[in-house]
Amino acid sequence: MNLKSERRGIHVDQSELLCKKGCGYYGNPAWQGFCSKCWREEYHKARQKQIQEDWELAERLQREEEEAYASSQSTQGAQSLTFSKFEEKKTNEKTRKVTTVKKFFTASSRTGAKKVAQEKIIKQGQLGRERNADNILRDLKEIFTPSWELASPTEAEIQEAKAPSPSINRQVSIETDRVSKEFIEFLKTYHKPGQDIYKQCKLFLDTMNHKKDLSIEEQSECAQDFYQNVAEKLQTRWKVSPEKVEKAMDQIEKFIMTRQYKYVFCPETTDDEKKDLAVQKRIRALHWVTPQMLCVPVNEEIPEVSDMVVKAITDIIEMDSKRVPRDKLACITKCSKHIFNAIKITKNEPASADDFLPTLIYIVLKGNPPRLQSNIQYITRFCNPSRLMTGEDGYYFTNLCCAVAFIEKLDAQSLNLSQEDFDRYMSGQTSPKKQESDSWSPDMCVGVKQMYKNLDLLYQLNERQERIVSEAKKLEKDLIDWTDGITKEVQDIVEKYPLEIKPKNQALAAIDSENVENDKLPPPLQPQVYAG
Repeated sequence: MNLKSERRGIHVDQSELLCKKGCGYYGNPAWQGFCSKCWREEYHKARQKQIQEDWELAERLQREEEEAYASSQSTQGAQSLTFSKFEEKKTNEKTRKVTTVKKFFTASSRTGAKKVAQEKIIKQGQLGRERNADNILRDLKEIFTPSWELASPTEAEIQEAKAPSPSINRQVSIETDRVSKEFIEFLKTYHKPGQDIYKQCKLFLDTMNHKKDLSIEEQSECAQDFYQNVAEKLQTRWKVSPEKVEKAMDQIEKFIMTRQYKYVFCPETTDDEKKDLAVQKRIRALHWVTPQMLCVPVNEEIPEVSDMVVKAITDIIEMDSKRVPRDKLACITKCSKHIFNAIKITKNEPASADDFLPTLIYIVLKGNPPRLQSNIQYITRFCNPSRLMTGEDGYYFTNLCCAVAFIEKLDAQSLNLSQEDFDRYMSGQTSPKKQESDSWSPDMCVGVKQMYKNLDLLYQLNERQERIVSEAKKLEKDLIDWTDGITKEVQDIVEKYPLEIKPKNQALAAIDSENVENDKLPPPLQPQVYAG
């Protein structure tokens, strides 16, 4: 879904929340923008096409092997084998080849390397026998027996319910036991349809517990097909009203998923846990985002609004403690209603969808719900599809998926910030300026005011320190540049006017040093002083 950021806030067209196939139901990013119904149709089409291609490839390979074998056998044993023996051997070999190929297309209960190889082939194309939920449900229908009397549970039945089931092989929790009793009491009001529902649910649980080697997507397909099959049967065969069908589906989902929660929530075979850690790390890195950056129309200084925000955060965090997809959806719905109330109190008018999404993003950032991606995937895979495609639950859940997608792709432009400021905030070098003292409420606690003053002082000191460090680096750079400049000038002058050092001159000889007849010369005249 394309999220649009505008100057005055975050906006998502309501048409973008709907299925992109145009069926009118709510879409989901996990289903590539399709609703549950359209996604399953597209998924089945792609899978059927892949299965057909795999069948054709297998048949072609089989024909090539048979032709190669027949050719080699006819060349080597033409003289020793009669025509009848050759035909018999060829038939036997063909039967063996067909049997071998069928084994690859059929699910096997063997363990070891062969099972791993066969599972890989099944996952690549579901060769041969398609292991989908429709086949499982057809098998369930053949096994069902019409006789079953629904009566009040006896002491023996209660003890049996408390005892570990052979198929599940684990201790039943107190919650599971309570849900079982509530489910039985609820089915009493449905009489004969309740009997059929109970049998199908028990058999479906046994089937799922024997099919734990299936991928989580295949288990999700089985659950979704089971929901659809039971709902259609209640409406067509038993003529149950739509309201009672919806109630029955809620109870069926609760009964089944309470038992399957341990095996299908955040399984080890998926990357759900890795996505949870990535989202949590991303939200922690965005702790500095303020309501003003998201254009959130909520004033937390109003006590009623502050209480609504706290309740909304509590509800979104509480979602992780629930085991049933419907209960998790209920937490999302309660959180959303608190958000709408907070906006209504702040603006003194009903909230709009453009106000809701930014506030929901802010609540998610402030609450940082645990295992957020795992909960979204769990709801998507195992919730009653009618709840996700229509109604307020589906609308709020779709908005939550949009909020998470927005957080994962949040950038400077989305928050109307420069890229430099965004990078500094993300790295923790600085944080947005806190609330000014002149905007404080008169009723604000003295300790909170002092805290804001200290934060503001720290912010100012941090800015001063950054300026000093910046100026010091600039001065250091100027000194280095000045030194390099002087050195270069001196080198240029030396190269232009090189210094030549001449050798030392010898002492001058006397004028008459070469005259050999110095001895015959008269002595030099001496000055004389005459008196007179």
